[in-house]
Amino acid sequence: QRVQFTADMLPADILGVSIYDRKEGQFHFHPGPVFTQLVLADEINRATPKTQSALLEAMEEQQVTADGETRALPEPFFVIATQNPRHQIGTFGLPESQLDRFLMRISLGYPDAEAERLLLAGGDRRPMLREVPARVSATAVREWQTRASAVCVAPALLDYVQALLNASRSSPHWELGLSPRAGLALVRAAKAWALIDGRAQVVPEDVQAVFPSVAGHRLSTVDEHAGNNLQQLLESVSIP
Repeated sequence: QRVQFTADMLPADILGVSIYDRKEGQFHFHPGPVFTQLVLADEINRATPKTQSALLEAMEEQQVTADGETRALPEPFFVIATQNPRHQIGTFGLPESQLDRFLMRISLGYPDAEAERLLLAGGDRRPMLREVPARVSATAVREWQTRASAVCVAPALLDYVQALLNASRSSPHWELGLSPRAGLALVRAAKAWALIDGRAQVVPEDVQAVFPSVAGHRLSTVDEHAGNNLQQLLESVSIP
């Protein structure tokens, strides 16, 4: 499901709403677009923080509580979001609690010359979407998740992750350090990176590879012109 976030959107537009049925004399819950395996929150920072917060429980607990009833979401469940630059008119900053629930933030940037030429010379992309076949089943995704969670993480590697977390909390460059949830995300992402590389054990290079994407959106710099603080943070912690 794709959800176009706008300034007038309400939480019920995402979660769903209960509508009264006169014939039956009771309310019936009509699920919103969040009840799907993959949610694309397009231009998520166009909506107010109140509406953005509708995704908090879904992203963390894989469930939605409405009208006093908790409803489980389909498995697997993912939220992918796009956002506009902060300086654009009509945008609202994402709360730290929501940013912390996103595993990674990746900047796509502009396409290279060859890809841009194919884009300009090609047809409308929207009709092409209907012709794209499924590449993987939900069962396979759950199997990959199980395999990734089984990747070994040595105690020394956990010491390294904790050292990175502590370094971010004690550094004068950041307003707030990395949270325990960020540490969990860093370990999970490193496990997946090791699995993709065909290994059954995480090495420090896996942590370093995913660290910028996992930590970048969770850390706010005190000085906007402080330079590449993420790289400095990595270099300040010795590898076990």
